[in-house]
Amino acid sequence: MDTATHITMGVAIGGLATIDPAVQQDPALFQAVFIGAIVGSHAPDFDTLFKFKGNATYIRHHRGASHSPIAVLLWSFLVSGSIYLFYLDVSYLHLWLWVLFSVFLHVFVDIFNAYGTQALKPFVDKWIAIGFINTFDPFLFAIYIAGIMAWVLGADPRYTFGIIFFVAFLYYIKRYLDKREIVHQMKDHLDGVEKVVTQPTIRHNIWRIAVTTDEHFYVARSENGHIRIQDKFDRKPLPETAEMNAALQDKNVKSFINFSPVYRYEIERHEDYVEVRFIDLRYRARDRYPFVAVVTLDRFYNIISSYTGWVYSEGKLQKKLEPLT
Repeated sequence: MDTATHITMGVAIGGLATIDPAVQQDPALFQAVFIGAIVGSHAPDFDTLFKFKGNATYIRHHRGASHSPIAVLLWSFLVSGSIYLFYLDVSYLHLWLWVLFSVFLHVFVDIFNAYGTQALKPFVDKWIAIGFINTFDPFLFAIYIAGIMAWVLGADPRYTFGIIFFVAFLYYIKRYLDKREIVHQMKDHLDGVEKVVTQPTIRHNIWRIAVTTDEHFYVARSENGHIRIQDKFDRKPLPETAEMNAALQDKNVKSFINFSPVYRYEIERHEDYVEVRFIDLRYRARDRYPFVAVVTLDRFYNIISSYTGWVYSEGKLQKKLEPLT
């Protein structure tokens, strides 16, 4: 989920916390919980600092260990403990429990978009990305904003945010049913379906779809319940060749493969170098697949340059690989 929605959700949790008699009756505790809910609802995303270490590190670790069960506990103690230093007379237990709830809810809602998290790390390294809520969902953001405005205008936060979170719960169920219908449609339409990866867009009625069958990859789009196949690719296993084995040792490629649940590859052989490209099929936009990992190798299969990330033009990608040219 995006930062703005996490923060508005934190404000909503701060308002909801007034259902706790201890919070409602103690203005200082309310202030501490309110601050803690906002900070806690964003804390796991402090791992965006990995961006400064490059795309490979960011893609491999963002929403990884920072969103694990152990991290949820650590974030809750770190945030609540830091705030408690300024509110030593309040109940630490109540403060910690509300901060814990806000951190947990952050991680929980993140599993429902296509990016997902490693929410079960270190027990399971698999990315959990259920894929029926967009990273920024206008409806969810709007209802949190509406609740906050109602609170500012004098509405009781207990009832206001109780209703808001109940509506959000119903919305998640509705989106799950939307995704289930898409999965059923793809299984009815295609033979040998092994996996259906869905990515809702910012528009409620439009979804991106990537399907893995026993022989092919399909890229599709659903609009108003009607599915259109946009691309079809042969499903080929990674070849056990010297060039592919060399490419798989690159840190950018490792990060990409660790993150992407459905991708294909291309190999281009030139006079002086070989380019191996891995293409994520979830993010088709404007007839392109912008999320890639590319590595170039010399004639002896030494890595010359590599890159992973989102690139929307071939020219910009080649600039990222400039050591070659």
